[in-house]
Amino acid sequence: MKQEKKLTPREQPRTSETQAQPAEVHEFQTAEELLRHDASQTAVPPAVARRLDESIQREPKPERPWWKRLTGG
Repeated sequence: MKQEKKLTPREQPRTSETQAQPAEVHEFQTAEELLRHDASQTAVPPAVARRLDESIQREPKPERPWWKRLTGG
């Protein structure tokens, strides 16, 4: 027969804390909704944000649309 290990007084509060935390369940309708939710919950590390800004600065500027060049707008 298997013997069960009794919890010490130190271990008992830990198990009650983990049981008291309800898991939040959220069902997403689309992948885009999941990504938007994740992005709102996740902080971008400063190093990554800086590298992204630098990369965007190096991108070439888009040409003006042909109709703006034609009309001078």
